[in-house]
Amino acid sequence: MKKIIAVLLILISFNVLAEEQDKAIHNELRQALKTVTEAINTGDYEKMLPVLSKDIRATPVTEEFVSGREAMIPYMHSWFGPDKFLKKLTIQFMPDQLTEISPDKTWGISYGNGLEQYTLSDGRVYDIKTRWTATVVLEDGAWKIRTMHIGTDFLNNPILNEATAAINKMLVGGLAGGLIVGLLLGFFIFRKKKI
Repeated sequence: MKKIIAVLLILISFNVLAEEQDKAIHNELRQALKTVTEAINTGDYEKMLPVLSKDIRATPVTEEFVSGREAMIPYMHSWFGPDKFLKKLTIQFMPDQLTEISPDKTWGISYGNGLEQYTLSDGRVYDIKTRWTATVVLEDGAWKIRTMHIGTDFLNNPILNEATAAINKMLVGGLAGGLIVGLLLGFFIFRKKKI
C-alpha cells in the first residue's frame, strides 16, 4: 500500500511540475505576443526582433512572403510610415485558446482572431477582421515566433463594402442621369416634330 501511495505521489508531482512548466511557457508566449503587438502599434518595429525566430516565415494580410528576421523591418517600412499611403497599423491578436505545446515542449501552435486597423494618409481608417495561425519554437533557450500567417475574408471587409457602395451610387446616378437625358431628348424630339 505504501508503494502505491508513493507511486501516486510521484505521478501527481510530475503532473504538477508539468503544469507549472506549461504555465511558464504560456506566460512567456503571452509576453512575446505583447512585444510584437506593442512594436507594431508604436511603429518601433525593431522591438519585436528578439521574439522572432531568425528563420521566421511570415505571410501578412498583404499575402506577401517575408523570409527571415532581417526582412521583417524593411517589409514594415515599405508599407507603413508618415510618408506612405498606409500611415499607421494598429493590431490586436486574440488567441482562441492556449498554445498547443508539443509533448517534448520544443514547439507549439497558436491561432485566433485579429483586428487590424489601417490609417491611410488621407485620414481614412479601416478596421479589418483577420484570422491568424502561428508556430512558436524554443530557440536559443527562449520561445520565438517561427511562422505566422494572417488572412482576412476578402468577400466581407470594409474596403470591399466601401467600393460596393460607391459602385451602387454610380449606378443609381448613371440611371438617374440617363433617365433625365432620355426625357430631355424625348421632349426636344417630340417638340420638333410638332413644329
